[in-house]
Formats: sequence, C-alpha cells, structure tokens
Amino acid sequence: MGLGPLPLLRLVGALHCRRKYREAAENLFCGICEAPRLAAQARRYGRRPVPDDSSQDDLGANWRAAQQRLSSSVPDSTWRLWLEPLEAVGAEGETLFLSAPEGIRAWTERRYSALIAEALREAGTPFQQVSFASPPGSPSAGEPGLELNPNYTFERFVIGPGNRLAHGAALAVAEAPSEAYNPLFLHGPPGLGKTHLLAAIANYLRDNAPALSVRYTTAESFTNEFVAALKTSGAEAFKTRYRDIDVLLIDDVQFLQGKPATEEEFFHTFNALYESGSQLVLSADRIPSELSTLASRLRDRFEWGLTVAVEPPNLATRLTVLRRLVEESGVDIADSGALSELANRIDANVRQLHGALTRVIAHASLMAKPLSSELIAEVIPSVRRSQPTSVEEIQQRVAEGFGISRAELVGSSRAATPLRARQVAIFLTRDLTDLSLPQIGRLYGGRDHTTVLNSLRRVEARLDEDTDLAEKVRELRGAIHNPVGEER
Repeated sequence: MGLGPLPLLRLVGALHCRRKYREAAENLFCGICEAPRLAAQARRYGRRPVPDDSSQDDLGANWRAAQQRLSSSVPDSTWRLWLEPLEAVGAEGETLFLSAPEGIRAWTERRYSALIAEALREAGTPFQQVSFASPPGSPSAGEPGLELNPNYTFERFVIGPGNRLAHGAALAVAEAPSEAYNPLFLHGPPGLGKTHLLAAIANYLRDNAPALSVRYTTAESFTNEFVAALKTSGAEAFKTRYRDIDVLLIDDVQFLQGKPATEEEFFHTFNALYESGSQLVLSADRIPSELSTLASRLRDRFEWGLTVAVEPPNLATRLTVLRRLVEESGVDIADSGALSELANRIDANVRQLHGALTRVIAHASLMAKPLSSELIAEVIPSVRRSQPTSVEEIQQRVAEGFGISRAELVGSSRAATPLRARQVAIFLTRDLTDLSLPQIGRLYGGRDHTTVLNSLRRVEARLDEDTDLAEKVRELRGAIHNPVGEER
C-alpha cells in the first residue's frame, strides 16, 4: 500500500478530530499530526447508478396503515417488542416482504405472520400475505450474499472498556476505507459485537458512500458460494463478485481452516483486493497466530494491518445494554434492581444478555407478570461458581487495594478513601457473590438495603466516567476471582 503505521495514524488522527460520534476526551486518535497525501495507487471509485425508489412511498403508506391496526390489536409490550421493529422492504403481487432484526425474526414470522396478513387485508391494502425472505430483485435475492441487519449501526453499539478500541478502529475504517487500517482484524469470543461492528461499517458506507461496492459475508458463506461456483462453472462470476469491489467484510474467518481449496481462493482474493487498494475487514474468535491450521501465508496477511481484541463487557456495560434494550422495547420495570439482577446473572457476552432479556420479557408478557427481580430469578437460573468467593476475601483485597484496614472498610468512617473503598467492596460483593442486598448490608456494618443500593448506583455511574476507578475495579476483580492474575 505504501503507507506505514505512523502515516496511517496521522491520517486517522485528522479524520477523527472531526468525528461526531465521540467526545473529544474519548478520542484515542486525535492530535497526532496532520494527514499526509494519499498514496498514488489509492483506489478510485466510480459512482454507480442509484435505483429509483419512488414506489417506496406507496409501500410505506400501506405498511403504516397495517401498523395502525396491529398496534391497537395487541398489548403495547407485544407491539413494541415484536411488531414495531418490522420494516416493509418490497412487494410482489399480493405478497408484502418484511425485514426484522435477527433476534426476533424467527419468532415473529412463526407467531405473527397470520395476524399481520389479516391487518393488511383489513387496512384495504393490495396485500394478502407476508414473507420474511428477501424480495425479488433485491441484491441479496439476485445474487448470493448475506442480508445486513439495519439495527447494526455505530449509534446502537454500546461502548465499554472491552470494546472501545475496536469501535474506534471500525469507525475509522468506515469513515476512510482503505486509508486507515487495512486489513482490520477483530478477534474475540462469540457474542461480543464483532458482527455488529462489521455490519455497522457496511451500513455506514451504504448510507454515506452509496457509490462504493461493499460486500459483507461469512467464511462459511464464502465457502458455500465457492463450492457452488465450481459445480456450475461459475468460477469467473464468483471472482468478479468478490474481487471487483471496494470493501470486503468477512466474519468468522476461522472457518476457512481445513478447506485447502477455499483457502487458496481466498488467498488470491485477498491479494487482488489489497493490491487494488480495496478495504478488507475480518473477524475471528482468536488472533491470527492462533489459527494454527490455516495456511501461514494467510495468517501473515491477516496481521498486515491492525489487530484488535473485543473483550467481554463489564457490569456497567451490561447494564447500559439492558437499559437501552428495555427502553426500546417500551417495557415497564417493576423494581429498580431488576436489571442489575439480570446483568449479574449473565456475564458471558452481549448476545446471551439480549437473549436472556427477551426470555424474561416474553415470560412477563405471556404470564401477565411484572418484570421484577423475582421474575428474573425464576426465569434465569443463577450462575454457580465452582469456588465461591468469600466476602472476607473481597473485603481484604479491596482494603489492601485502597491502603486501609479491613476495620476501616466496614466501619462508619465517612472520609473519602474509606467511603470509596466501601462502595467498591459492596459493588464487587454484589458482582461476585449470590448474596441479597440486605445480606450484603449486614456484612458491611449493618447497613440497610437502601444504603447498599445507593453504593451500587454510585459505582456503576462512575465506571464509565472515571477510567482510574474502572481500572482499579478490574484489577481487584481479577485478583479476587483468579489469584494467579488472569482476568475474567
């Protein structure tokens, strides 16, 4: 490409100083240097014709008429969770094609298709049935590929300590494809937001740079298309589809392992795109060097650009995710501790967190129960640790971390250091044990439920604002949960 790491950082610095997505204090890239001139071989993009979508007005009007009937025929929580997110994306004859977020698509199609069709007929629209497949003539129907989830955007991505750098790098690529980090390689366990970031890049470019040819797919889909192309003598069309583009995003590249022919094809695809100045964004469940059965020449190429880890969300991030999901679904929470209860029970990844909340909301809707801590305890079993953490260990570790005695920690002092240490200890006790709030209060000088809850809220509120506190809590949690120093 002709651009080394430092010039690339300079370029991204200039771009990010103008970005509107993050406060200046959070910007990791600003203030490095001015941007250099682009490389002479940078890819030149030609504007493609934009299809005429004047028929979308009639489609939207018909769908809005049906939505009015749907919203009045089901409970508000059902409408907000399952039906309001649907969008009309096309029509053929008497069939209206709808799109739905990935998390609700299967359930909505199975349970509400007949109800939607009835609403369309009652509203006097020309449609008699609905389909959740891609409409004829759409890019995803006319050629192989994966449909983008419109909800996967940068605005909807919840930023926390474990994914802040990955978010920043993905946004840099979206704002300046092939000029920032190429390739960008995101890695981490499933369910942490890698797919969301890849789709966010694609959605951003679709909205802000429609002249660019962008393709998002998975390694499995790439393999299936390649095998099908070989069987149907369509190899040249396959190469054109994947090599004559401006941006290629491939999810889960670990699934290329053990497929020598596909690896060979992807190697040449990678080279063709990279040499022409196109942007590549890849994701996997581990770093490139740990893809041990993948050809070494591919592993090396994956590390040519920027490799960024996506880590599990901390408690504050999980709470933010839950609050946003609840706000969007329009569900009322019966008690203030319900979301904290759920966030403490599900700590593996965001996908499991979303699924758990969906189960709880569905249970509350179907059983006509309020969404409360008691309901969450009933629906979501508590995670049992093989080696329970003792409160004494938590108190001792926190006291040592803040340079005070354990007696000061659990005592009545209102001095700044003991007070802050006590709040952190209460927070970690709630996070690392199964104790109730009253039980925790009794172990910290006989404090009541309200005092404990106030301590939890204060720490949660500070975690996203105070990076020093967030780092200390992370270190203490790692020391308590795993004395050998390996963080969760």
